[in-house]
Amino acid sequence: MSSQLRESKSEEQRAPSPAALPRLHSATATLLPGLALCAVATAIAMGVGRFLPTVSPLLIAIVLGAVLSNVVHLPERLRPGLQFSAKKLLRVGIALLGLQLMLSDILGLGWGVIVVVVSIVCLGIVGTMFAGKVLGLSWTQRLLIACGFSICGAAAVAAVDGVVDADEEEVITAVALVVIFGTLMIPAIPLLSRALGLSDTDAGLWAGGSIHEVAQVVAAGGAIGGAALGVAAVVKLARVLMLAPVMAVLSVRQRKLAGTDADVKRPPLVPLFVLAFLACVGLRSSGVLPSALLAEAKIVQTALLTAAMFALGAGVQIATIKKVGARPFVLAGISTVWVASIALVGVLLVG
Repeated sequence: MSSQLRESKSEEQRAPSPAALPRLHSATATLLPGLALCAVATAIAMGVGRFLPTVSPLLIAIVLGAVLSNVVHLPERLRPGLQFSAKKLLRVGIALLGLQLMLSDILGLGWGVIVVVVSIVCLGIVGTMFAGKVLGLSWTQRLLIACGFSICGAAAVAAVDGVVDADEEEVITAVALVVIFGTLMIPAIPLLSRALGLSDTDAGLWAGGSIHEVAQVVAAGGAIGGAALGVAAVVKLARVLMLAPVMAVLSVRQRKLAGTDADVKRPPLVPLFVLAFLACVGLRSSGVLPSALLAEAKIVQTALLTAAMFALGAGVQIATIKKVGARPFVLAGISTVWVASIALVGVLLVG
């Protein structure tokens, strides 16, 4: 009898209480308008991407969100769903991005290229942080730009924000800078590669090592040629893999700063989405997942990141960008040249 009572109590604890159900329904209803807008934008961006395969849905979504938010006034009721997409959906998308990485492909680059990739990320972050300090920017603004430009663009910006909890204005600025400067790199790297007489393979290595977004790398690699596209994508995904150790280091730093103060929220030692990302990398590398499942997962991952990019783009206001002044733009220019220079030197040394 006592066993039955314990089981009954256990079932009651697992089931949501009647009082909690209205709150759950209310929270879901609050998210729906923004999520619905993101879903429509995602469908549009991915539809356009089918007709323009050289243009990534992620880039289309960011631009679409930025244009929409500056042309019309988005109602306040959309904000909860947009914020949910920009944070929660983005982290799930980043985790699923791990299914695109095979450790064998990265190891196949050779230790020389792997050292170059690690150098690009580490020196890129350190150099950008130093330049930003000279310019007088805040630590969080410098860090967002440094990681976004050195690792994987807007996804890295949002990942860093999840660890250090930066101001919304700083996040929006960093995302806008990634879009602007990364897009400028799409024609610049192919043109400069030809001017420098680089082979397609070396040009692909340079594109993968220097351009901010995965989608931007694919666009530039395709413009250079088929031989460049494959190596550019692998090098860029190797940079994406560096997101895990960088986020772990930042989490440790934030935990030390929080100390033992019970009133201060301490981030996890390693963020959950980073662990999920590494787990996906392990699953992809193991070869146990069927190709059909990987294809479906890639569609889901693209849709989630597209929705998140639209939500991030919807936060980009021209008035906000004007308000932050010229210094972030100067730092973005310096960081772009710095990261591209490190990548080029590395390519010339190991190519």
